[in-house]
Amino acid sequence: MVSPRNALVHVVDDDLSMREAVSSLLRSFGLRVETYALATDFLNHYVRSKREPECLVLDVRMPGLSGLELQRQLQPLHHHLPIVFITAHGDIPMTVRAMKAGAMEFLPKPFRDEDLLNAIEASLERSQAALREHDSIQVLKDRHASLTPREHEVLTLLAQGLRNKQTADRMGISEVTVKVHRHNLMEKMQATSVPMLIGMLERLRSAAGELPETAVRGNSLGAK
Repeated sequence: MVSPRNALVHVVDDDLSMREAVSSLLRSFGLRVETYALATDFLNHYVRSKREPECLVLDVRMPGLSGLELQRQLQPLHHHLPIVFITAHGDIPMTVRAMKAGAMEFLPKPFRDEDLLNAIEASLERSQAALREHDSIQVLKDRHASLTPREHEVLTLLAQGLRNKQTADRMGISEVTVKVHRHNLMEKMQATSVPMLIGMLERLRSAAGELPETAVRGNSLGAK
């Protein structure tokens, strides 16, 4: 399991006895736990963690905002927060809906401690992987931001598959100058090959939408 010292589990359930039972179980394994009686309480107090793996153990039916409604509100901005649903009133359509929206597990009450712990372990591992990916993407963003306007322009044309001579003609500069810009941007991005560079751009684009002035088109890339 992810190290308990840097993992946090949020438990949202209007049943006090269930909150206490789940909290006691998780704390016995060294996990940090925060409990909430209502989904709105969680929304009002939750602060997205950028450094520690976390997950949410969430009841489906509660007064006010339901667990499924909370999942829908969290989805756009907190996809890194894996959810384990627990419910005494689940059905197949509800389970399918939750799983399609990205839930890690859907456990009917009463559930075995082992099943809950396994679901939480998988959730925390997913959260930790998402944090690593976030850090990796941030490094790429910082490298990309360090490029000069000319290097961005060369990168755009390189990503479109243009060769050095074609890039030089398009930019109205010498081929030698293009090679210098290309060498510099490859060093700044720490890319050892053009395919590796394009892979970086694809990761940035998928993480945050199309990069300004950088369109990745196809995989036919000129090496000269």
